Amino acid sequence: MTLTRKYPYIVIEGPIGSGKTTLAQKLAERFSAKLLLEDAAANPFLPKFYDDPERHALATQLFFLFQRAEQLRELAQRDLFSDAVVADFFLEKDPLFARLTLNDSEFALYRTLYQHLKVQNICPDLVIYLQTPVDTLMERIRRRAIAYEQSITRDYLERLAARYSEYFHQYEAAPVLIVNNANLDLASSDEALALLVERIEKMRGRREYFNPDLT
Repeated sequence: MTLTRKYPYIVIEGPIGSGKTTLAQKLAERFSAKLLLEDAAANPFLPKFYDDPERHALATQLFFLFQRAEQLRELAQRDLFSDAVVADFFLEKDPLFARLTLNDSEFALYRTLYQHLKVQNICPDLVIYLQTPVDTLMERIRRRAIAYEQSITRDYLERLAARYSEYFHQYEAAPVLIVNNANLDLASSDEALALLVERIEKMRGRREYFNPDLT
């Protein structure tokens, strides 16, 4: 049985800079799956958010909420099992960012819209969480040199990484593989990808851990 027959809908998650899009692309290519990517570049508020988070957080968050809900609505209308799908986001993580960036009144508005917009839940067959040290996130963000990302602060990444870690260590809706992503160079190492795929194929439990030794 191929990986995507066992897990027809795979979600890759992790903080900005964790490499979730790269991994989603590589898995989709390797297993001829449909690729579903978050389109951050389409959000006109995102560069403004990194310059002035307090002022632009609500607009940024609502744009992403509408975008993600529409993408998943389109997915729900497909026969999910006719094509394997690998995505680099899922809607359930959206409130993580909202709670981190919005004040109480903005978050209350966001929650109201979230509940109204939330499409029929399409539960992933597998979530791969890339747990990545903040130093690694900072370095990867620096290397990819997207101008508006260079103003991201270490404090913001620390708080975001903590929220992700707490969330996925409690997540129960689907099987989760928590990957120690400190030294896993999925962007350029075929060995790293092969080790990860091998580990996924061996999964039997609802929450498992992968600490690769690439030395």
